[in-house]
Amino acid sequence: MKCKINRNAAKVLKEMLSTEEAEGKMIRVVIDYMHGDHAHYKIIFDTPTEHDEIVKTDKGIDILLDKREEFLDGVWLQYFYVPQEDFVITNPSKSAHVHNH
Repeated sequence: MKCKINRNAAKVLKEMLSTEEAEGKMIRVVIDYMHGDHAHYKIIFDTPTEHDEIVKTDKGIDILLDKREEFLDGVWLQYFYVPQEDFVITNPSKSAHVHNH
């Protein structure tokens, strides 16, 4: 499985991982819901399961992805500061839709 993150997302994810809430956990991208030909994603803290692949990114952040979910393969996590601070999570190989989370 593949996962990309931009530099801003890596910075914010590292900050998130340093919180008490994240202690002993990893970043997981999950499908919040699906409709039509695309999915909506969100980020949670979690621990690996037997169905996961730990994807190492080029920014030094490991991301948990459920191997059973084809819409997670190729997900791209970006963080933008304008027009508002927020994550944008897309999967260019599965959909042309952009969703903020």
